[in-house]
Amino acid sequence: MGSNSTLFAIIERITTAIAETEWKLYRSAKSGLDEDRVEVTSHAALDLWRHPNKFMTSADFTSATQQHDELVGEQWWVVSYRPGIKLPLEIWPVRPDRMEPVPSKDDFLVGYVYTGPSGEKIPLGTDEVIFIRRPSPLDPYRGMGPVQTLLIDLDASRASAEWNATFFRNSAEPGGVLEVDKRLDDDEFEELRARWNEQHKGVSNANRVAILEGGLKWVDRKFTMRDMQFAELREVSREIIREAFGFPKPMLGATDDVNRANAEAAAYVFARWLIRPRLERIRQALNSRLLPLYGATARGLEFDFTNPVPDDREADAAELTARAGAVKLLVEAGAYGPEALAAVGLPEIPFGQPGADPDKELLIDLVKAAPAALADRILPLLGYNLPPPPAPAGPPPAVPEPGTPSEEPEPEPDAELGARAALPDVAAAQRWVVQAVIDDNTCTPCRDNDGRTYRSRADAYRDYPGGEGYVNCVGAEYGNECRCTVMKRGRKGSGE
Repeated sequence: MGSNSTLFAIIERITTAIAETEWKLYRSAKSGLDEDRVEVTSHAALDLWRHPNKFMTSADFTSATQQHDELVGEQWWVVSYRPGIKLPLEIWPVRPDRMEPVPSKDDFLVGYVYTGPSGEKIPLGTDEVIFIRRPSPLDPYRGMGPVQTLLIDLDASRASAEWNATFFRNSAEPGGVLEVDKRLDDDEFEELRARWNEQHKGVSNANRVAILEGGLKWVDRKFTMRDMQFAELREVSREIIREAFGFPKPMLGATDDVNRANAEAAAYVFARWLIRPRLERIRQALNSRLLPLYGATARGLEFDFTNPVPDDREADAAELTARAGAVKLLVEAGAYGPEALAAVGLPEIPFGQPGADPDKELLIDLVKAAPAALADRILPLLGYNLPPPPAPAGPPPAVPEPGTPSEEPEPEPDAELGARAALPDVAAAQRWVVQAVIDDNTCTPCRDNDGRTYRSRADAYRDYPGGEGYVNCVGAEYGNECRCTVMKRGRKGSGE
């Protein structure tokens, strides 16, 4: 880890994310549902996890043990107890190479032996050690980490780096051979080597002309950096290391082929497939190994972490759109609105304006599509006073003789329009429209909400405070200002 920058960067990102995770203690609910749990804010186990020992913070402790996990697939915690009381006082991270399990043919494991810095052997019981591991296929008592699969590649990467450094230290170019036609005695050999090093060794003496005498002959053994392909070797090593950890490239700060879309995808992969499984192993160790050490006081308690996986806004928006479409189809098929919402798992939403009678609003929508004569009869029942029919122009119509069949007068051309004029214009109420700037930098929530209409300014400003900036814009998470606005329909350029 200390000699490979890619390995260091990967482990540093992972341990930092683990250390920043928020942990809470809960009292389990009988229903088994997480939302029914009650948070416990005061308990000795919670205090111990926040302050593992007097020399380390919680972040120091989790970072140190997670480094061991990434390097060798093992985490070892040693628990110390209060004198005279079997109650955990401190927990300490221990180097995996200093711990040795003690197998048993009857109980599988009877304890552990810790080897101190000066070589002393300290026996530890199973209640004094908490062991977290990634199982090894060869040893049921030990673990295996990603680095064990990379040892040869890490050695090759280190060797190439050392060759580059030696290349500049020695002569700034690969070496050659000095040939002589006779055997040199010790004094002649030492004199030749001293004079050659004085004249040609080191970067400052690179490419100096060599003067050979006494039958000396230079035989070039030059290999260029291109021949050795060290640059390609180091790049391949980086890819292999990332592959072993399943680490997304953008999380290492690479920006050569990264845009916002795959950066968001990389953040999701990092949290979902690297951080969350590691937190889950720690959570199980806390609940199954640490809490039982507190006896009855910890019965029914459980540790849990804040989920690091970001919400998939695009998937949530797609699901909401699909559910809304299902409700529309159900209502068009004759289903009652609130029941259709419940059928697809959406909350009950009142129809029409706030405080309006949903049944009345539904009848209004039906009347808008009804013939004028029927509308004239239904509207008064809904509480709308229709204007009196206009007086006929011209002389009064002649009274027909008894027995003469009467002709029905044709309706006024504007009668139907007059009946519908009494209806509230529901569509016109939705006058506040979202306007988003659409380009390659537009996030998915802003793109999906572009063109949405709101009934009132209050509704619009709830999502766009002050008329600008969508509250669900992803750009804010990256320090970018949202460019969306909400405008009132009306005259162009007037803001209405």
